[in-house]
Amino acid sequence: MVTTIPDTLRAFFLPLVSHLRERGWQVDGMAKGISSNLECVQAFDRVWDVEWSRNPLDPKNLIAAPAQIRHALSQEQYDLVNVSTPVAAFVTRYALNNLRKQEKVKVIYTAQGFHFYKGGSLYKNAIFLGLEKIAGPWTDYLVVVNREDESAAKRYGLISPERVRYIPGTGLNLDRFNPSAISEAEIVGVRQELGLGSENPLFLSVAEFIPRKRPGDILKAFAKLGRPQVHLALAGNGLIFEEMQQLASELGIQKQVHFLGLRRDIPVLMCASVATLIASSQEGLPNCVMESLCMEIPVIGTDIRGTRDLLENGNGLLVKLGDINGIASAMTWILDHPDEAKQMGKRGRENMINYDVPHILKLYEALYAETALLLI
Repeated sequence: MVTTIPDTLRAFFLPLVSHLRERGWQVDGMAKGISSNLECVQAFDRVWDVEWSRNPLDPKNLIAAPAQIRHALSQEQYDLVNVSTPVAAFVTRYALNNLRKQEKVKVIYTAQGFHFYKGGSLYKNAIFLGLEKIAGPWTDYLVVVNREDESAAKRYGLISPERVRYIPGTGLNLDRFNPSAISEAEIVGVRQELGLGSENPLFLSVAEFIPRKRPGDILKAFAKLGRPQVHLALAGNGLIFEEMQQLASELGIQKQVHFLGLRRDIPVLMCASVATLIASSQEGLPNCVMESLCMEIPVIGTDIRGTRDLLENGNGLLVKLGDINGIASAMTWILDHPDEAKQMGKRGRENMINYDVPHILKLYEALYAETALLLI
């Protein structure tokens, strides 16, 4: 399994790694700096460091990394290579194309969200679509996690349609994200930590502080809400964390907004909230939306791929990208319709069964078995 950085393997693929190893597979991992990631070192049979940049247009990616990838294959004689994330996916497929032609290895590409998408920059879309078209012939199977990407893969002919597989994510732990597993004492504890009383509804955002997550839209919408008793918590860190703190001050809502940083108690925070918010311009299949729905907490999200897949069945409220007033109106609806909002959240958990870890593991295991047959 190959990704650009080890955090992607750790966050998304370790349940699949564990499942396969329990069934007798040898599963190795490759990423930049993976040997320093203890969780990955313990999870895989063997790990391989590789030198590449996260910038997909950096020419250095095609200098050292391909030789390192081919060396790893020559050492271990892998049957299947599952790649993900833009740099790792492109460079690894490039490095292994000749070996694929010789039927010595099969390559599966899991696209966690193409970097070209509806509403994206025309310039960036053209570049990333062009790269995917180049790499398509180097791929045996293409896994997509949302319906927009599935349609795009077939429409642009990135790979033969019969080799495109829709698998919705890498699996969600329904035991961890289960409202029945959260005690009332835990909810009271986190609300006391934030200084909230019973009269203080809480909205929650769980996201990295980076531009494409658009946390500023959430803050501006919250300011428009104009309800001083309502609070907002934002869990996460990132490049624009301090900028968003400054924005909250400029909007005059700093006493109602809690910047929590990285948290390990996301399920509890969700249970303490009336709804979660996601204002992103780009997603593949957002875990925070699935997690919230599993906790029976409704979601207010932008009408983009991935988020749309999860909310279009009445599991939440969709608003147009960048629509500050729309987000504020959705928050108002949640506050003014508490019973309907709770029912919305309950429907969400019912619809998450197709996203849980056991279901996803079966889909991947079937795909790997199908792919392995091509080597016989």
